[in-house]
Amino acid sequence: VGEFTHYGDQTLVLLESLDEAGGFDVEVFSRRWQELFKDYHGYMDQATKGTRINLAKGKSPLDAGSDSNDIAGASRIAPLVYSLNADLDALVKAARTQTMMTHGDVHTVDAAEFFARLCWDVLRGRTPVEAITDIGENHVSSAKIRGWVESGLNSRESDSIETIVGFGQSCHTPEAFPGIIHLISRWENNLEEALIQSVMAGGDSAARGMLVGMVLGAHLGKDAIPREWIGGIKQAGRIQNLLDAIW
Repeated sequence: VGEFTHYGDQTLVLLESLDEAGGFDVEVFSRRWQELFKDYHGYMDQATKGTRINLAKGKSPLDAGSDSNDIAGASRIAPLVYSLNADLDALVKAARTQTMMTHGDVHTVDAAEFFARLCWDVLRGRTPVEAITDIGENHVSSAKIRGWVESGLNSRESDSIETIVGFGQSCHTPEAFPGIIHLISRWENNLEEALIQSVMAGGDSAARGMLVGMVLGAHLGKDAIPREWIGGIKQAGRIQNLLDAIW
């Protein structure tokens, strides 16, 4: 209880790398990421295995990403939103780069940019639905992502569990993306219920919840998170110390 999934472990490594480097540095992130998995006792997914193989072959961090289309690569970006919240271009570049380090699928990399832009807008006062709509119309070149955005928004009056099951419960970006948009738009003012519904829908609720929680946390603030949820995180103190050091 209170431990992270392998997604959370990697996100913490990204946060630690920001503290060490004084900003985003893919070389520092890659080094710390490799150290994490040298003697790792948790689950190691195919993206991690593929990236480690490519790094062992001598590929650089920018070229070693697996061909995985799991949205987990994009779900790690909360530390970047926190540390680069005054520079949109730097945030977008870092979000894309950290994703590419492990996930080479273009739509997963584009998803990281989408959610980085979404948090940027929400932190400046737009509602999530307003921001999703604008970004989908004006900042997305991929027809697939525009379709996923539209599907997610159009489902926002529907039952969350049925909707996510319909889109697909897996970690693959084509299934996960519209479900994330659904949860953000359906529960725009209720972070707690959004995350409960995500878990109840089953499948890869971890990556889904990381992006939903990031966006709704930016929208509603820390007080929207149940206090007992934060208190139960074993790394909570470590995270707070890093946040204080970075900003």
